[in-house]
Amino acid sequence: MTFASIEFLFYFFPLFLVSYFSAKTITTRNYIFLAFSLVFYAAGYTPHMVILLFSVAVNFFLARKVDAREGHARKQMLIVGVTFNLLLLGVFKYTGFLVENLDVVLEPLGLAIARPRIALPLGISFYSFHAISYLADIYKGRVRANRDPVQFALYMCMFPQLVAGPIVRYSTVARQLSERRVTPGRFSAGARLFVIGLAWKVLIADELARLVEGVFDTTTDPTFVESWLAAYSYTIQIYFDFAGYSTMAVGLGIMVGFALPRNFRIPYSANSITEFWRRWHMSLSAFMRDYLYIPLGGNRRGEMRTYVNLGTVFVLCGLWHGASWNFIIWGAHHGFFLIVERAGLGRLLARLPKPLSQLYTVLVVLTGLVWFRASDIHGAIEMFQGMIGLNGLHRPSMALGFGLTTLSVTAMIVGGLIAFVRWPRWSLLSGEGRAAMVVDFAFIGLLMVVSIIWVGGTNATPFLYYQF
Repeated sequence: MTFASIEFLFYFFPLFLVSYFSAKTITTRNYIFLAFSLVFYAAGYTPHMVILLFSVAVNFFLARKVDAREGHARKQMLIVGVTFNLLLLGVFKYTGFLVENLDVVLEPLGLAIARPRIALPLGISFYSFHAISYLADIYKGRVRANRDPVQFALYMCMFPQLVAGPIVRYSTVARQLSERRVTPGRFSAGARLFVIGLAWKVLIADELARLVEGVFDTTTDPTFVESWLAAYSYTIQIYFDFAGYSTMAVGLGIMVGFALPRNFRIPYSANSITEFWRRWHMSLSAFMRDYLYIPLGGNRRGEMRTYVNLGTVFVLCGLWHGASWNFIIWGAHHGFFLIVERAGLGRLLARLPKPLSQLYTVLVVLTGLVWFRASDIHGAIEMFQGMIGLNGLHRPSMALGFGLTTLSVTAMIVGGLIAFVRWPRWSLLSGEGRAAMVVDFAFIGLLMVVSIIWVGGTNATPFLYYQF
């Protein structure tokens, strides 16, 4: 089940709202919210519910142990907790990747290990990071362990952010788990964000999916035109797919009294990769900074150590996204440009006209996304060959014939205008602010009607970040 589906929009969510607001106490609402969250998760793949509940139970126990100890014993329990979550994530996400690479080493010896068939549990990358941040913040004394198992389970499992983020720190919602209220104004603001996110997903991201899939997945030796159209389209698609999900998640949270963290702030308008990562997947950036980069030493141990820390963080960031060398290269790609900017390029970018520095940022992000989207290294190299013209300029192709439609071209143009341009006079276009009340109401109403028509007339497309 996805937010952009008939099942969610017409059955699950209305039933949830009726049940939730029928309850008079926060405790009862927490039970209802948790129950619906588990049903939502089970709709993805029910057997993985066992892994989620196991993670919740073990982390609830470990958190209390960390909180109860002092000194070295406290640190030992934190290490146990972090190790548990990383092992859980590693077993399900990286076992196949590890075996595959071991087979490469063993092949000259005539040996091989059968690759295990382990399905990736939905959302495990996100709820594992939720648990790690919770345990670390308890260890640092920022929060106390929650002794109410329902409240903690709700923090880990609430359906708006469970399967694709944003990564929510316990301190962000700690008070709201036991004390929150919803006003008509807040509910309306949340609904508005939900509609904007839904429109981004179904009217822009999904309209580009066919073209992206056609070139990246089925086209051999893509031409200059095909490769650039596909790379640009994917740059637009992944932003509006992921930012659309995050915006819907934040909106859903506001509608029921939870203030979830914002995840995007017009990242393609950034004037450097450093600024880009302050605007893209902001909850992940903050997590990697606070729980990895700073513990590694941050920028406190000299320039060379800072460069090593940046490179390490972004290689691991790439690996977090997926068990593939392509993701590792994507992470190293961003780490390289962050290091170069810190070494001096950032000062040059600050002196350039903003359109030029923004163009640099977009090109770095776009070329990085080729590694991110391609199925393997060979596929990425084929795309880069096409982008520099080695596969010819243009030829008739099925990918463009089926994927390049009036709607997809419109999505490219409108998506580009919203993603790349900051609109100071009408920030509603980018989800940043409000227009005049009448215009705002009419615009959001129109978006809602059109988006629902689109959902009803097409097959539901899974969110791209569900796979991570």
